[in-house]
Amino acid sequence: MTETVPGLRRSGDRQILLPRSAKAGPMALPPVPRLAELEAVETVSGEIAAAAAGGPRHATISCIIPCYNEQDTIGDVLRSLLAQTRMPDVIHVIINNTDDDTPEIARTFEGEHTRTVKGTKFVTQVHVHDMGVNPDKKVGALNYGYFLSRGYDYILGVDGDTTLSRDTVERLELEMTDDPRIGGLSAIYSIDKDRFRGLMARFLIAGQRAQFGAFNMDNLLRGRNMAVLGGQCSLFNVRALEMVMVRHHQQAPWVRDSEVEDSKLSLQIKDAGFSTKISASARAYVGPMTNLRALHGQQVKWNFGAIDLFWPGQRGDNKGQPFHPNLRLRWYENIAMLFNIGSRLGFLLLLVASLSIGAFVFNPIWLIPPAVAALLNLRLALAMKDKSASDLLYAALALPAEMYMWVRMGHFVSAWAQFLAQSDKDNWAAQANAEKGKGSAYVMPLVVLVAIVATATYAWTQQSVEIQSAILSLGWPILYIFTVAQTVFMARKLFRRHRGFAV
Repeated sequence: MTETVPGLRRSGDRQILLPRSAKAGPMALPPVPRLAELEAVETVSGEIAAAAAGGPRHATISCIIPCYNEQDTIGDVLRSLLAQTRMPDVIHVIINNTDDDTPEIARTFEGEHTRTVKGTKFVTQVHVHDMGVNPDKKVGALNYGYFLSRGYDYILGVDGDTTLSRDTVERLELEMTDDPRIGGLSAIYSIDKDRFRGLMARFLIAGQRAQFGAFNMDNLLRGRNMAVLGGQCSLFNVRALEMVMVRHHQQAPWVRDSEVEDSKLSLQIKDAGFSTKISASARAYVGPMTNLRALHGQQVKWNFGAIDLFWPGQRGDNKGQPFHPNLRLRWYENIAMLFNIGSRLGFLLLLVASLSIGAFVFNPIWLIPPAVAALLNLRLALAMKDKSASDLLYAALALPAEMYMWVRMGHFVSAWAQFLAQSDKDNWAAQANAEKGKGSAYVMPLVVLVAIVATATYAWTQQSVEIQSAILSLGWPILYIFTVAQTVFMARKLFRRHRGFAV
């Protein structure tokens, strides 16, 4: 690729890169003549001299779009890229294992496209590559795109169902060129809410928007350190990708033996000495899961892959890294979910048990935790940049958020059960089948819940009144402690400063 594109240098060369944006302004970089002074103390000869001779140059961006049956969205994705205030220099649509009209639709965009923005002319070429049957699925498409993009400075990965705000690429490039320590930069993700109708779809979209919003805000407030450079829309420094390949003896940046290839790569980029960040303002809109079956397939794959990364020891070729800084948020999420399951399931069982013997006495103090949770959800909804009435109602009514939490708890339990059973299930295939309307795994959490309640109820009825009273006298105080701890953590998040960030 590098031989056919004039003016490109190897991304490993030391070079000052400038963004192609009028918003850049003066940059805090050493003047070019000072590079000669630095050369005297450099141990690597020639690199600084080459940079001084050529001077700073504009960064180059190659965009890769892995596609699997994206006929309904690929047109919108390409239109959003071609409408950018800073278009990528080349766009590769990489189609794999597809049996719909994605190739035909994508090929209508092939060829050269030009756009002038505030006097700056941008030219890009759109190429469409149909890999046919590819056993490595999305990972194979990403790695194919990497080899097509060698010689460019940055690789922009965009999913085949993700549309970008008109200035997303410009904002990502500005942040990346401003700090060469960044190895990967993620956009702020939200769920595309405008094209879907139906009560179930709207409920699930509101839940996913709140889930993404909470995840983004947590990362923004942790020094903008991003736990996962999601494949939906992330800009990668090619030097960082090359460093990962050298350090880990890989033929390509993305590995095929992980359920979450983007999380794995994020950890490796961090290990290579680069930072992984979330943008302060660049935005992308992701296609949602609009039914329980598809949402279950996606979330179980994500949860299982995260467990695989942070669990101590090794499974296959993946070594668990429980103390990796990028996985602290993952640990927090899993511990918080355990508290959610314990408090909710405990309250349900104790409530049924107390009512069965007429021992339940309502205390208004139990209204405090759901009230704090509703306020926290409402504050997060207000922090959304594109908030709608649905987002505010979802948070304020409390019941939709509670129902979605039960759905997420089911995904969590399913992922851990699959992990602990050491199942070799192909979660990529399971998610693909779920999105096609196949499979019934999504009902298993409900079956397990009914079985637990039924078993506990039967066991309860077999006990004497004295034992039942003892169980209640011990169970309720334990639940108090759990609930107080949860409420304190929620209150802490409720009153923390958002520092002007919007999700």
